[in-house]
Amino acid sequence: MNGIFRTGSGDETVALGRRIAEELPKKGVVLLIGDLGAGKTTLAKGIVEGLGAAESNDVSSPTFTLIHEYGPVYHIDLYRLDLASEVATLGLDELFDRDAVILIEWGERFPELMPPDRVEIRLRSLDGDAREIRMERITR
Repeated sequence: MNGIFRTGSGDETVALGRRIAEELPKKGVVLLIGDLGAGKTTLAKGIVEGLGAAESNDVSSPTFTLIHEYGPVYHIDLYRLDLASEVATLGLDELFDRDAVILIEWGERFPELMPPDRVEIRLRSLDGDAREIRMERITR
């Protein structure tokens, strides 16, 4: 599951997300890590679609709602939260116990609240729409 990938467009990033979905466990946490505009939500679109939970066009950023549910997939965005106590009110522990894939954007800001066993996907913008995407399974 570990690897380094490059994509040249948003469509390629969505397609990579579909391929990554095939490698993910049916239950687990995936941190999507990268600067604003790095392609986190675009990759999430492909993962959600690859898991058969929704069409990629139906997946949007949960920046203002914080959590979107797509059947057995939860897409969470913690960008607008500043304190661990704010994040704790979302009930992440209960979500982590569900038979679901939990995609979390900006989760690296709250490492103390993340499970020790997870997948971390780091996205970095290159020239234009190109992205470098590093995927690693973390077990502690």
